[in-house]
Amino acid sequence: MQIHKLKLPLSAPDISALKAGDKVYLSGEIFTARDQAHKRIVKAIEESRPLLIDLSKTAIFYCGPSPAAPGRVCGAIGPTTSSRMDGLTLPLLEQGLKVMIGKGERSEEVARAIKEYGAVYLTAIGGVSAVLARCIVSCETFLWPDLGAEAVFRMVVKDLPCYVAIV
Repeated sequence: MQIHKLKLPLSAPDISALKAGDKVYLSGEIFTARDQAHKRIVKAIEESRPLLIDLSKTAIFYCGPSPAAPGRVCGAIGPTTSSRMDGLTLPLLEQGLKVMIGKGERSEEVARAIKEYGAVYLTAIGGVSAVLARCIVSCETFLWPDLGAEAVFRMVVKDLPCYVAIV
């Protein structure tokens, strides 16, 4: 296992240097997106509407932050089960998505597509969401506030700990 300190956006050489099991400390701009946000993103792709997120230059974190306590940047940011997004992942990879963060396994189809598109799936450890929140430098609602915790949040992270699951 190697340890990598990486800054988004990740380049093709950054991704190709990763191996399953490696630890990654990720820094930069990421966006959260869970089921409902994925459905809206895919609908925008299907309708050829412009995306407000450059998927090739960021990471999608499958989580919905809880409200921030006083004096905190955001609340807990525990990862959501990634397989729930499997049916909606291929269109995002086709649009240039390179980095996904979540927990749990992915389908064989999604695992093949991640490799085919030169992307990476990182896992964040569940159950330590309050600890992960300490890595958040800033957090703001970016798209679809009507979705509540499933809205898309723009976050800047510093040294968010993850593990390489699929590359």
